[in-house]
Amino acid sequence: MSNDKSVDISGRKVIVLRDVQDAAAAGATRLVVAQNSVITPSAREYIQQRRITLVEGGNVAASAAAPAAAASRPGVNASLFNSPEAEAVKKEICEVGKKLWMRQFVDGNGGNISYRIGPNEVLCTPTLCSKYDLTPDLICMVDLDGNQIAGVRPRTSEILLHLEIYKSVPEAKSVVHCHPPHATAYAITGKVPPNNIIPEFEVFVGKVAISPYKTPGTLEFAQTVIPYVQQHNTVLLANHGIVCWADTVTHAEWYAEVLETYCWTLMLASQLGTPISYISEQHADDLLAIKKKLGLPDARFDPNRMKECQLADMESSSSIAIDPTPCDGNIGRSSSSDREVDSLVKAVTDAVMQALGAR
Repeated sequence: MSNDKSVDISGRKVIVLRDVQDAAAAGATRLVVAQNSVITPSAREYIQQRRITLVEGGNVAASAAAPAAAASRPGVNASLFNSPEAEAVKKEICEVGKKLWMRQFVDGNGGNISYRIGPNEVLCTPTLCSKYDLTPDLICMVDLDGNQIAGVRPRTSEILLHLEIYKSVPEAKSVVHCHPPHATAYAITGKVPPNNIIPEFEVFVGKVAISPYKTPGTLEFAQTVIPYVQQHNTVLLANHGIVCWADTVTHAEWYAEVLETYCWTLMLASQLGTPISYISEQHADDLLAIKKKLGLPDARFDPNRMKECQLADMESSSSIAIDPTPCDGNIGRSSSSDREVDSLVKAVTDAVMQALGAR
């Protein structure tokens, strides 16, 4: 009489270590799994150690003698997920996550990071996890439709945003979404910062766009960035945060840093009461040439968009304080505002002097 005992866990899409430990504790020697299930590396190692046989739909799928059979199923590329390249990217994602948290670009479990590691495979952060607490074993893998194909934790709920960028921009290899406060301050006002003020911003980020608000995590939200990401590597997400794409995870995070520092600097400068000095048109063209040589996108490379920007400059020429409309050309106080302030200061001074003289 056979001592084999089967435990059916075919209702689980992702099988983790705890699942197989519980089955083993119940005396299982055979596990019945769904054909499209994902078995995490730690769970598979435990299965091998205990010599448990996997059964898919009644057929032997893998055993201790043939552990790689399940990994070769279409749609589940375990070898890619555990490859040296993937392990290096997982570590980089964790390092970037800690940088985002240390810079206060994310709070709670906010923000998400991804990297396109294959034609149809994307590594990403899990949901409900502080970016400071990320470890390589928590990283997930999904396909371009958002289906999770590896990982012990559920993938981020906002992965669809990343996937729409990968589909729209073939050269995008990594996407970072976060909530840096000064850049997000622009996003919640429906404005974008002006240009031609600081060279580094012009070269690495430059023109930014703002996408309309939709509920985060939905496909509708993800698709809001499609009109912008081919000509911008950084987009403000209305009432939400920002998203950046680049060729590496680190570079995408750099763009977030550059944008946040730029927005912060503009806000500080606006408090000095002096008009901001802009980069000349000739020097601005030099910076655009550098940017084009680096292969970075910018809406100003498109003549039609350039014309729109110039019109926006004309319309905003009389703005007061920070007017962060696209292609804005004036951040400082207007002359009329300066006169009003001078008049107010004089009136207060006269009143103080009169009060002192009455003593």
